[in-house]
Amino acid sequence: MFGRVEAFAGDPILSLNDSFKSDPRSEKVNLSIGVYTDEKGRIPVLGSVKAAYERIGFAERPYLPMEGHPGYREGVQKLIFGDTHPARETKRIATIQTIGGTGAVGIAADFLAKHCPGRTVLVSDPTWENHHGLFQRAGFKTTTYPYWDRSTKSVDFDGMVKALEAADSGSIVILQPVCHNPTGVDLDDKQQVAVTDVLVAKRHIVVFDMAYQGFGTSLEADAAFVRRYAERASCLVANSFSKNFSLYGERCGGLSIVCQDSDEAERVLGQLKLAVRRSYSSPPMLGGLLVATVLGNDDLRAQWTREVDEMRTRMDSVRKLLAEHIRALSNEVDVGFLLNQRGMFSFTGLTEQQVTAMRERDGVYLVGSGRMCVAGLNEENVPKVAKSFVEVS
Repeated sequence: MFGRVEAFAGDPILSLNDSFKSDPRSEKVNLSIGVYTDEKGRIPVLGSVKAAYERIGFAERPYLPMEGHPGYREGVQKLIFGDTHPARETKRIATIQTIGGTGAVGIAADFLAKHCPGRTVLVSDPTWENHHGLFQRAGFKTTTYPYWDRSTKSVDFDGMVKALEAADSGSIVILQPVCHNPTGVDLDDKQQVAVTDVLVAKRHIVVFDMAYQGFGTSLEADAAFVRRYAERASCLVANSFSKNFSLYGERCGGLSIVCQDSDEAERVLGQLKLAVRRSYSSPPMLGGLLVATVLGNDDLRAQWTREVDEMRTRMDSVRKLLAEHIRALSNEVDVGFLLNQRGMFSFTGLTEQQVTAMRERDGVYLVGSGRMCVAGLNEENVPKVAKSFVEVS
């Protein structure tokens, strides 16, 4: 019956991570998969999350509602939009708890496929590959808008604006508001305003994918683009707690849709619940309770905010450290991009051949596109990475 089923080539990043695990070399360095690790190379368990776990204890675990834990959903809205955002005060936001950020984008795609079918979906070039996959699975055709300028290692802003202006009115546009994956370069405030003007004028449907809130500048500052946009127009916002809560396996995410009025928000929430029911029925309990407990308690929320700040500061410091080591080895290699980019990722500009050479010769693992997860750097492995980088450049 299944004799003609094609073999799965594997996800390129997850397959690379498997190769790293099987590599017998003791001094190998994993800068491929997007996971935050501490100075000792371990995924941290945040103190705020530990405290939350102790508080919730172990009680009965019934199914959560289709839309998720109410405290979790409230916490998502406050974190993304702030306490006093006009859309919150007028109850114009429909929010659900999802299975990670991937689940949020997937439900967004399913919702739009039902209610806005036949639209073109535009994603940045380059982007997280699942943006294509999730929307194509929902039946959309995807295309790209320019984003990365290889020569300057910065945003191709003019190309981006021209593409958004040229797109059919009412197209679906995927934007990463902060800590762009894979490039690590973001629009500045002035560029955000200009892009917003184009998006609103063209009546495009915007889906913000915010997987790294807190890893750019701060939890509040990183949400500014979304908050300003939501004051002007409806939009969809997918968020993830995998990274900033270090809860990768608990699959904690959210999807919020900003509507025109409270009645529309109620109807949209109903359709999101239906989409969840037709997909995975309800989200997981434990992760939802942990996040809801932290975000719903002032002391734990303050502790978590400090922990996110510490993670961001460490990533900033290892970026600078790598740049210093590369400069010490060679004045011919431009490392300015390391300091201009932010978040978990850096787009190095290395070719696939150079990346392969670093992996095979030195045991330094980057994604084939040249994307490097800076969270995998630490004081011990930076000299090795710098030497490998210089030798292939």
